[in-house]
Amino acid sequence: MKEKFCTIIGTAGGMLAAAFGGWDTGLQILLAFMTADFITGLLVAGVFHRSGKSNDGKLDSHRCFQGICRKIGMLILVGAANAMDVLLESTFLRNAVIIGFCASEVLSLTENAGLMGVPLPQAWRNAVSVLSQKSGQDDTLEK
Repeated sequence: MKEKFCTIIGTAGGMLAAAFGGWDTGLQILLAFMTADFITGLLVAGVFHRSGKSNDGKLDSHRCFQGICRKIGMLILVGAANAMDVLLESTFLRNAVIIGFCASEVLSLTENAGLMGVPLPQAWRNAVSVLSQKSGQDDTLEK
């Protein structure tokens, strides 16, 4: 029974990794950033009650589910970019999508850290401000 379970999990994992273009560093870092952003978002709402995504700043299961759905959507776009790269015989589009989503996750992580009162080094704030301006997002960093 254990061997069948491990085989099923391994097969499913391999199929997912193949759909996303392989289990490489870019995908690993994106998943790590997504996980860290989700956890820090839970902390901002659940512990600090400072979430801007709910009326009272506290945890909201509907908003949490929306966040999970957004992250799934991001992964679907990585898979679609990989499919386009296979069609075009390149790796450019997938890598560009992963890098763009990593930048977005870093901006969100930084915002969450600011909402939790984590002191952010000036060099980090400057780098994130540049990223924010280049991506067209508001500079919402807490000082």
